[in-house]
Amino acid sequence: MDLKELEQQIRAFVLSNFYVADEASVTNRCSLLEQGVIDSTGVLEVISFIETTCGITVEDDEMLPENLGSIDCIARFVARKQAVAVPVPVPVPAPA
Repeated sequence: MDLKELEQQIRAFVLSNFYVADEASVTNRCSLLEQGVIDSTGVLEVISFIETTCGITVEDDEMLPENLGSIDCIARFVARKQAVAVPVPVPVPAPA
């Protein structure tokens, strides 16, 4: 999944699961916490969503605004985690 698709999926989740009076005010770069879209419990809901949907694990030390503060930050964080999680095939030696 590319970055744009991740942003769209995260945006759809945020707008459908949290009260937003004006959806246009929630840009991909705005702080979801500062705008009052999500609170600390909401952050946990977002984490649960991305872990379940994107197949990643968010470690305690990764629960930072630079990773989870905006739709853009979340998408880039997920993309980084997915890139690291991709298994590298190990070549099998040919029989002698």
